[in-house]
Amino acid sequence: MAAPIAAPPANLQGAVSSIPLPRSCTSDRLWRNRDGSQYSDRNGKSDQPNFILGSAFLGTKSFNILQILHISPSLHNLRIRHIFMTSEFERRNPYSEELKRTAAYIAQPGKGILASDESNATTGKRLATVGLDNTEANRQAWRELLYSAPGLGNYISGTIMFEETLFQSTRDGVQFVDILKKQGIVPGIKVDTGLQPIDGTDGETATQGLDGLGERCRRYYAQGARFAKWRAVIKVDSEKHPSSTSILENAHGLARYAQIAQANGLVPIVEPEVTLGPGDYSIERTAYISEKVNSHVFRFLNEYNIILEGILLKPNMILPGLDVPTPPPEEVAKYTLRTMMRSVPGAVPGIHFLSGGMSEEEATLNLNALQAYGPTPWSLTFSYGRALQSSTLKIWSGKEENWKAAQERLVALARANSEAQLGKYTGPHPSPGGTRILQTLRLGGAGK
Repeated sequence: MAAPIAAPPANLQGAVSSIPLPRSCTSDRLWRNRDGSQYSDRNGKSDQPNFILGSAFLGTKSFNILQILHISPSLHNLRIRHIFMTSEFERRNPYSEELKRTAAYIAQPGKGILASDESNATTGKRLATVGLDNTEANRQAWRELLYSAPGLGNYISGTIMFEETLFQSTRDGVQFVDILKKQGIVPGIKVDTGLQPIDGTDGETATQGLDGLGERCRRYYAQGARFAKWRAVIKVDSEKHPSSTSILENAHGLARYAQIAQANGLVPIVEPEVTLGPGDYSIERTAYISEKVNSHVFRFLNEYNIILEGILLKPNMILPGLDVPTPPPEEVAKYTLRTMMRSVPGAVPGIHFLSGGMSEEEATLNLNALQAYGPTPWSLTFSYGRALQSSTLKIWSGKEENWKAAQERLVALARANSEAQLGKYTGPHPSPGGTRILQTLRLGGAGK
């Protein structure tokens, strides 16, 4: 049995948690100086000391690591030592520092992500709403309009692309990745291959795409991509969903994907989406389930030794079911921030919320309300698809004469969300009004 833990001095009460240390944490190998000499207290004693294990905020930085506090037997001399338990995966990964720099750049204040990674099938449905056929030429033209919008890089730091789009070029023959880089926008890539039903469940899904993922990530990196995205969808209702099967399966998939992506130089966007769906389940129910899902996801990320400073999280905001009246932004922000504080380590650079079924204006207002809660360990920002593209597509409608106006709408929406990320949005919104919508989940693979 480990020796009882000494109580921390009064000035540290509440800053650390006193818990018993397992035997493996008190072995002699942990208590040596960098030169190999044995660590001892100020009296020269080398007896095994008492310890307190915990985590703390120092200044404005959150240390989400194993922290060992050495207290001399007399408690007159408090020594704090940070033992960085770097995994072999991180230590040997040649991309470790690049991953951290890329994630920090994308999560910078005042910027967010343009999510334009819709599959060819989904893009076809969007194009059909404005009377366009689902052809490669139309898909290429639509993405060129988005990526070449003048001034977009002032508000967007990263763009998620579909595989076809990553390798496409403008009408003038300039590769899309180069168009983005010129604006300071990091190219990213969707790497999952779609959803499949989980046998024995009531409509719950798992995400496919692990087979051959390492080889694909290497190819994407060579093309210029520097981050990736994998979407897991969690069904929620007021009674039985999600099942533990769904949570564990999707948490495992996200962790294994993240490990493969980091091993090949791509910052993984981890997206555990508790999806907005029909029903009268409450905002409290969504908060509880989202907290539970996030906690399982980070447990698996830690099991796979993921470099947390080299990932980005893309969760849902906390919203009730579609049969419940739309809550005010302040209520959404309260539950969303509480959920993130309870379940997301401070080492993660950025939380990039998805827009889900929110309207363009609702997504902006909710993001702005989140900033009112003061400094957080992570950047609270956006990774929006529909909330940046919906009215932009309607304005364009495939007509060359509408090209400039559509790009101006896209940049105006990006600017509004940039201001919201800084807590400075005052309106009016470029695309006011709108209602929440039910997003249809498409099953059956990559959708190429």
